[in-house]
Amino acid sequence: MVLTTKADIKTSDIAKIKEDLEALGLEIQINYGAHKNVIALLGDVSAINIDWITGKYPFIEQAIKISEPYKKANRRFKPDDTVIKVAGEIIGGDKKLAVIAGPCSVESKEQVIEIAKGVKESGATFLRGGAYKPRTSPYAFQGMGLDGLKLLYEAKMETGLPIVSEIMSSSHLDEFVEFVDVLQIGARNMQNFELLKQVGKINKPVLIKRGLSNTIEELLMAAEYVMSEGNEKVILCERGIRTFESFTRNTLDLSAIPALKRLTHLPVIIDPSHATGMAWMVEPMAKAAVAAGANGLIIEVHNDPKKALCDGPQSLTVEEFRTLMGKIEKIAEIEGKSI
Repeated sequence: MVLTTKADIKTSDIAKIKEDLEALGLEIQINYGAHKNVIALLGDVSAINIDWITGKYPFIEQAIKISEPYKKANRRFKPDDTVIKVAGEIIGGDKKLAVIAGPCSVESKEQVIEIAKGVKESGATFLRGGAYKPRTSPYAFQGMGLDGLKLLYEAKMETGLPIVSEIMSSSHLDEFVEFVDVLQIGARNMQNFELLKQVGKINKPVLIKRGLSNTIEELLMAAEYVMSEGNEKVILCERGIRTFESFTRNTLDLSAIPALKRLTHLPVIIDPSHATGMAWMVEPMAKAAVAAGANGLIIEVHNDPKKALCDGPQSLTVEEFRTLMGKIEKIAEIEGKSI
């Protein structure tokens, strides 16, 4: 249940209703907005009568029961967009477009630093790179592990770009807390509920990729798992879903952008690289995503895609990325965003 208050509510009134409702065993969260305040009631609200609430507290404008299973991720729970600050950069809101770029896998110090410098010069605000890689084949390159995270950190020290990298197991959590700025939950782990609960206990942003065959509601419930543990710094990522179409690697669901923006206050970013699987399709899908209102992009960039140990066919060269950024900047400007 959420309660919206009148604009002229007193601090003492909020303190009073918070005390009364907590005495009923409910968890109370107050979200102060630009135009109205929202008091969120978490727990068993079945015994709470809406007429009793509005009658007892005259400063309550409206009481709404949330029927959706996701509560903390719900826009009715928090009407204003969540803006996540990461090492001087932001993800979310309507003022700035976040651009995360880098290689699918960290392969060497020279490789990751060269790419990091290239994408930063082109306007990227975050560096992505895989150290632990989930691969369909157990014989494929699995990443450099902890050594890869350390190389990403070296690239951060060289460029200042915050790091985004995928965590596959809670056994690696200490490493990620030390070296990584944004922890990515990959598509295959979107419903690894134990992992979601563990990253929910840390104070670092978590980027959740939509699973290959998961619905929008299931993606929001994955976010709810993280948020229910106390970590509300969650970013949602659409990276294509599995359909009958086999021309592209996956099918990019651009309609997920307006749908998610309507349903949740959390930032929404798009991964056109994994969605299409082909470098030449990244540009049009990235432009479409920005025009549709995405808060950011995550794009694979490699200094030599033909020799990449992972996902070379979908990776842009540094020069191609620079060209793309020039075009993205113009669209972002139309949407009122800067990069």
